[in-house]
Amino acid sequence: MSPIVIGLIGIVVLMLGVGFYVSRKVKGDSVNYIVAGRGLILPLAAATLMAQSLDSNATLGNTDLVASAGFWAGAALPVGLATCLFLTGLFFAKPMNRMNLVTLPDFYRRKYGRVVEVLSSGVMLLAYAFLLAGNLVAGGYLFQIFLGFDYTIGVVAIAAIIFSYTVAGGLFSVAYTDVIQAGIALVGSLALIVYVATHYGLTVPSGMGPTAFGQLTNPAQGAYINWASIIALGLGDIVAIDFMERVFAADDPETAQKACFIGSAGTLIIGIPFSVVALSMPSILSSLGVQSGSEAMLYTLLQTGVPTWLAVLVLGGIVAASFSTGDGAILGTSAVLARNVVGIRVDESAHEDEHAAADADDDLVDTDADKLLTTTRLMAVPVTVLGVFFALQVAQTGMLLLLAFDVMLAALLVPFVFGLFKPDFATRQAALASILTGSLTRLVLFALVPTTYAIPNSLLYIQNPWFTPAFDGLPTFIAPALALVTYVGVAAVTEDAEVEERARTHAGAAEPMDD
Repeated sequence: MSPIVIGLIGIVVLMLGVGFYVSRKVKGDSVNYIVAGRGLILPLAAATLMAQSLDSNATLGNTDLVASAGFWAGAALPVGLATCLFLTGLFFAKPMNRMNLVTLPDFYRRKYGRVVEVLSSGVMLLAYAFLLAGNLVAGGYLFQIFLGFDYTIGVVAIAAIIFSYTVAGGLFSVAYTDVIQAGIALVGSLALIVYVATHYGLTVPSGMGPTAFGQLTNPAQGAYINWASIIALGLGDIVAIDFMERVFAADDPETAQKACFIGSAGTLIIGIPFSVVALSMPSILSSLGVQSGSEAMLYTLLQTGVPTWLAVLVLGGIVAASFSTGDGAILGTSAVLARNVVGIRVDESAHEDEHAAADADDDLVDTDADKLLTTTRLMAVPVTVLGVFFALQVAQTGMLLLLAFDVMLAALLVPFVFGLFKPDFATRQAALASILTGSLTRLVLFALVPTTYAIPNSLLYIQNPWFTPAFDGLPTFIAPALALVTYVGVAAVTEDAEVEERARTHAGAAEPMDD
């Protein structure tokens, strides 16, 4: 067994040990399991946001995209994720933490009712199946390259490991292992760029570097795709169930905000060095006489061009990144399935606003926290299986990450922003119309455009003469724009009726009972 494999096994065992040890903090409480008892202090909250942001899509996918299409193609991933955390801290962290939510669809239920809650949950479940799959892809490649195992075995093995400690300890296990994962990723990223710079030198192929702004201005150089990447992550990730779960789990609104800002800075500090190193990888591998494909090029460099200790450190960071986002995806989606789709909820009437307190679906509330905890754990099984399915169907990293939040941006951001900052303009009809318009538009365009973020669409492509690869990237802007227009138009028509309905409901609730 090679030293690299031994080192990786050691890191995995360490994370498993911590995850299972911390699982004792759950104490059979569903709130402890899903949002860590809403008691994460700043170091834990910041570390878990940073680790959740820097998954294997933003490391391995980042380097593959840079090596093949230029700096901004890959750097768009950490830049977009850092932008999301910054905007979340600036505008959303404090008010969302104050709402005492357990899952993000709880917000849509409070603002728009049960039907919108279920619909938004469905969008999140689809998006997070893609996100989980992208992280499992990196594990599959790692097993294939370093252990000689079949790619499928690698995907299943990584999924099983993540599943085991996530189901045991929920967000407590996730948060404490994320501290280790973020630390490994930070040290590994900085050590890699220092080693490459001092031993090989940093080379920038013509037209590929950070100052090649044609990548951001010229569609022929991928400008549509690169901006779509930044926008999909920078805005679509705001309505991410794993990010918001950590915002809810912070011990107070100020901690939630500071954690977002620290996570944003950490995402850039860790992610950008991978982009810079990737520019030099083709020339380094060529000088070593190594042939490499366009996928998992970083793995090839670590296998052949750096010392064992550095390979272990960087690979450990990538594996840790896969774990950190994978566990968040499994936990978040299983909680959404149990709580918001099945309808098992602990009684939170003290935290509900007036509109939600009058919701006709309050009979779905269940005060049995044990039932919610058990069901959440059971729902982790189909969530993990679906992630494995997509990882085997589309063996791409960065594209799956972007597609996940592209869908979220198209469907959920508009009703989220209006529901939070313009509640008087938040109508059920507008939210439903906006979600359906945005999500269906994005999925139809996904099926009609032959490439998605420059990757051939092997998942669901309907051949047609109208859309070519030149259209790639534009659906990211078209779908949410249509969702916004739809929301505003429908809300303008239904606003008065919604206000009257709320007034009647509240007046009825305020009437004294007969003696």
